[in-house]
Amino acid sequence: MSDRLKGKRAFVTAAAVGIGRACAVAFAREGATVFATDIDETKLAALKGEGIAEVAKLDVRDSAAVAAMAKRAGKTDILLNAAGFVHHGTVLDCSDEDWDFSFDLNVKSMHRTICAFLPGMLENGRGAIVNISSAAGVFKAAPNRYVYGATKAAVAALTRSVATDFIAKGIRCNCICPGTIETPSMLERAAAAGPNGREMFISRQPMGRLGTAEEIASLAVYLASDESAFTTGVAHVIDGGWTL
Repeated sequence: MSDRLKGKRAFVTAAAVGIGRACAVAFAREGATVFATDIDETKLAALKGEGIAEVAKLDVRDSAAVAAMAKRAGKTDILLNAAGFVHHGTVLDCSDEDWDFSFDLNVKSMHRTICAFLPGMLENGRGAIVNISSAAGVFKAAPNRYVYGATKAAVAALTRSVATDFIAKGIRCNCICPGTIETPSMLERAAAAGPNGREMFISRQPMGRLGTAEEIASLAVYLASDESAFTTGVAHVIDGGWTL
């Protein structure tokens, strides 16, 4: 299919690499006018060759910057929140600073963007918000993912709350809960685990492979499109059977 998002305006965070990038590109290929943001301006620039309408540097931890960017972007039909950080460790490895940073980037950033873009969606009488959560923390506990799992569970709860509050006003809010996806950040964690790090991650996957960012983007397109008009408040697991 094509043009599934034709005529829609989409705003994407953490769009320079990984899942955010794949979603931004997929949205554009399906006809959306995409405004892509990230803190990495160099990698963002490469998106201009992928049909992305506009790119801009944005730190989603800065409330004033998020509000200003929402005004610049204008009324938006689709909001894709992909910013996140994977902290490694148990409760004993999590300092107050680690906790605050993880919740600020993984959860409060979504609070900021939703607060900034929701009023315009309400004026239009429609809007699709898609948050990237994780299978870890929502459907299953993962070793050494203490604060990460807590933040992703919070994202799922935030998603349901927004969906409930605005269900009768044309707003849909869903989240995607990926398993282990091959992205630059995941490969960095694998490399840090040793020479067999990637193989270790693969060995935990029932399908015998890692997921791809493009597979997550395909689900994001569905949730952003009118095809999912009867779907809201759902945490959609896409993990290759990891949580079975």
